[in-house]
Formats: sequence, structure tokens, C-alpha cells
Amino acid sequence: MGAGAPRGAGGPGGGGLRASLSGLTTRGRSFVAAGVAAAACAYVLGQGALLRVGLLLALLPLICVYALHRTRHRVSGSRRLTPGRVPAGAEARVQLRMDNVSRLPTGLLMLQDRVPYVLGPRPRFVLDRVEPGGRREVSYRVRSDLRGRYPLGPLQLRLTDPFGLVELTRSFSTYDTLTVIPRTEPLPPVRLTGESNGYGDGSRRSLALAGEDDVIPRGYRRGDDLRRVHWRSTARYGELMVRREEQPRRIKATVLLDTRRLAFDGAGPDSAFEWAVSAAASSLVHLLEQGFSARLLTDTGDAVPGQGGGGFSAGGQESAEAAGLMMDTLAVVGHSDGAGLSRAYDAVRGTDGFGEGGGDGLLIAFFGDLDDVQTELAATMRQRTSGAVAFVLDTETWGGRPAPGHHVVPLQERLRRLRDAGWTALAATPGAAFGELWRQIGTARVGTGTSGGRP
Repeated sequence: MGAGAPRGAGGPGGGGLRASLSGLTTRGRSFVAAGVAAAACAYVLGQGALLRVGLLLALLPLICVYALHRTRHRVSGSRRLTPGRVPAGAEARVQLRMDNVSRLPTGLLMLQDRVPYVLGPRPRFVLDRVEPGGRREVSYRVRSDLRGRYPLGPLQLRLTDPFGLVELTRSFSTYDTLTVIPRTEPLPPVRLTGESNGYGDGSRRSLALAGEDDVIPRGYRRGDDLRRVHWRSTARYGELMVRREEQPRRIKATVLLDTRRLAFDGAGPDSAFEWAVSAAASSLVHLLEQGFSARLLTDTGDAVPGQGGGGFSAGGQESAEAAGLMMDTLAVVGHSDGAGLSRAYDAVRGTDGFGEGGGDGLLIAFFGDLDDVQTELAATMRQRTSGAVAFVLDTETWGGRPAPGHHVVPLQERLRRLRDAGWTALAATPGAAFGELWRQIGTARVGTGTSGGRP
């Protein structure tokens, strides 16, 4: 995108020109001082030749100031960031372009782009003389091991004259934003509980039996294709009726991420919380690829994307947009100050959460430390779902300590109580590969957590 108009740079008027005088370098100021001194001596001594030399020395820096002052407002800059969203640890390319739109060549140009320190050192470039109407392009790469949203810019341009007498800086106002999303890993296909009700062969068979068009008509709306007019119903109802398009049913899945500060201890790329965020991102990507209508839910009760349609993603292009929105949310998600999971419980148990029947949705949860009350609350979330999988992280096993005053249920006890309630509960330990844990879903028996069956 364009680097925009100059920030704090004056126009060609006198105020901007006076401000440009501050750009005189030490050499330029020395020239002015020497010229004034030579002119004074020439006046006292009556030496005309010395006066001409003094005027030349004093006027040369001022001429350079005026030339650069006009030039800097005739040099445009732009920045292009590709891609704008990258996983943690991946690189993005930033391309800078400078265009000389004046009829005069520029002097030496020095470019500097501001970037956060986590993206690497501040890039600086030196460009030689740019001819009238010419263009120069440079590029650099940025990367971050920490997820987040990082501003790039503003771009700064420093111009100097060939004699090194003046140095002016132009700062552009706009900037770009690099979104670093959590790392994701491909997950193996497994048999997820709840698939048979709305996804897979069952849904395809029901669609094949019903046909592509639902015979139940609806009233004509402006913009409907006239080829879809259902003439028999039109004659029956006395108004123009059209056939509805059959929409394949997509099973709904919720990925619940526990973000409570007291549930996790420690920070950094290897912390338990970062593992949970990355695993939740991998789950969402996999579910969307498998045709689920997915949403991201946190302990605060907020659902992404939005609240329309229960907060679940739709199909087609809307699904891709929803995936980007959920990844952007995970890029900046942090710890919440909540004490419990009651808001998430209400969102899961809501009538719009998993359809009218409330029993055709899949729930995948990532829990931190849980006390007795929250363990019981988490266990009862299973009741309105057709399948529930819990990945339980324990602060102690990750090298942390529970929050003071927070009585945590031991890990094995949490797993047992969740399994007794019907969850497929798995323990997430430090260094565990999420792909391997995901594979265990297909062999774990709901309610016992033992291995068995086929994925």
C-alpha cells in the first residue's frame, strides 16, 4: 500500500522552507559561516574578489536547501507487504519503492522503515541518484516467533545533496500491519463423534435423495432467476413462486479455548498457554478443511465469527473469511481475568449453539487448571453435544505453579471425571505433538479414555 502523505513536512511555502534550514549539516553551516566571514572581511578590506567568494560560500548551502526542499515533496514512497498474515516463525517480504516524480534528479537517498524489535533489526538502505521519473525498489524480510499484530512504518526518507551540505528527512504517515498467527500442523483424519449426523456419507446420501432443488417453494424475490419459477405452485397460490436451493447440512463444531490467567502459568513460545493456542488453531483449520461449520469460543463467552447464525462459519467464501477472522483472533488472544467457565458453559448450552435439537454438534476443548467447581462445570458441557473431546493441560507438568489460593484438582482426577461424564479426555504434556494426541481421538473410547476401535 502507499506510504501516504508526509507527516510534519511543510509545503512549498515559507514556513516549510524555514523548517528545512534546520537540515543544514555541519559542513553546510561551516560554509555559511565562512561565507559570511569572507563577505565581512571583503567589505572591510574593499576586496571585490573576496566578496564574490564569500557570497558563493554562503549561498551554496541555501541553494541546496531550496533544491532539496522542493525535491522531497516530489518523491513518493510505497510499501507492499506479502503476505499480510503468516504463521509464527515464517517470513514475510516487504518491498519498498521510491518514485522521483519531479523533473530534477535526486541526490543520495537513505531509506529507513520502522519495525518492532521482535521482527528483526531496523532496515536501512542507501540509494544512488534517481533520474527524473525514475524508480528504485528494495526489499527486506521480517519474521517473528511470537504471534501478534505488528505495525510496519512509517517509512522515512532522508535526502542529501551531492556536496553533503544539507540533509532533510521526510516521514510518511501510513503503515502496514503484519499479523503473525499461531503455528498450525496438519492433523490426521480420524473418526470424530458427531460426524454421522450431518457430515460425511450420511449428509451426502440425504442430499442425493432430495435432489439439488427442494420442491418446497417460496415467494418470488427480486433478483431470483426466472428459470427457477415453480409454475404448479404459482397456479396454486396465485402468486409467483420459486424453488428453493437445497443447502447441504454441515455439522457444527465448537473449539473452546480456556484463556483464564489463573489456569495457566508461564509465558513464552514453549508455555502451556501457547501450546493450547497453537493446538486450537490447528483444530480449527482441520475442521474447516473437513467440511465442518466451526466457531472459536473462549471462557469469556465470546464466539468468533460474530453472533450471526450462532457464531458458526458458513460455507464457501464465507468459510474462508471466517477462518481468517478466527486466526486473527488467535493471533492476539491473551489471558482473561475470569475466574470460571460459566460464560462458556452458557454459550455451549444455548439453544442456538448446536441447532434446534442441541445434540448434533461437536465440542473440542482445551482446558488449563480446574478446581472442583470448574471441573464439574466442564463435565456437564458434554450433555448438549453429540461428541466432546478435551485436551487437559496441567500447570505443574509444564513447570509452573498454580495461582495462590486456587485449589487445583489433580490431573488424573480431572481426566477421570471428564471421562465419566462422556468426554474423550486426553492429557497434554510438555513436548507432546498435537498431531499424535489428535490421532488418539480415533482410538480412545469415550468415557474411559482407553484405546480401542479404529480411526
